[in-house]
Amino acid sequence: MTDYLDPHWPTAVLVIIDVQRDFVDSVPGTADVVPTIARLASSFRAAGRPIVHVVRSYAAGESDVDVVRRSAIEAGEAAVEPGTPGARIPDELLPAVVDLDWDLLRSGRVQRLGDVDHALYKPRWSAFYRTRLDALLRGADVDTVVVAGCNLPNCPRATLFDASERDYRTVLVTDATSQTTAERIADLELIGVRSATVDEVTGGRSGGPRLCQRWVGTPTSVATTMPAATSDRRSSAL
Repeated sequence: MTDYLDPHWPTAVLVIIDVQRDFVDSVPGTADVVPTIARLASSFRAAGRPIVHVVRSYAAGESDVDVVRRSAIEAGEAAVEPGTPGARIPDELLPAVVDLDWDLLRSGRVQRLGDVDHALYKPRWSAFYRTRLDALLRGADVDTVVVAGCNLPNCPRATLFDASERDYRTVLVTDATSQTTAERIADLELIGVRSATVDEVTGGRSGGPRLCQRWVGTPTSVATTMPAATSDRRSSAL
């Protein structure tokens, strides 16, 4: 019988969702998982596998906002506001200190942050909604989406559902995602999401085989699969 659920590590992407300073400071448990996410990202980076840092931003007064926050943002509140320190990705998650180009990102394009690291802006819960993520991953021959990041019940969960809807193999890295519970993980397993710890993904301290060693090869950049007009290397570190 054909297996459609277990991850294919040589064709995996790591999607890190909403790990930005405002959320690290405000969403319970997120600061605690940043070191674990950093270790996971380092393993993908060393293996030459692509990493997509998915980010959000809210500018005071705008209306293209999820309905939960729309009234507050229209009234002048802001969070992870473009260009502010709170919208930055923590430095320890990046290959080098990089400033996000919010004009580029909010136009729907991809910012290259390194050989395999990229940033992508999403306007709603899912990293697939109104973004180029699916096209980028298809172009890079990715078939397995590995998710980590901030606040499982919201954006990571929505992204995992949308990845499954698009027939990707899906993995939730449980100790690299905030707001996980046994019940939430069990619900995701019902739709075929595999759960794993960072050590289980990388071999890590468990002494098992380092899965990342199977991936090593030419670094894969999802941005190189898109036309020049939709990807960019605008960054002070590149």
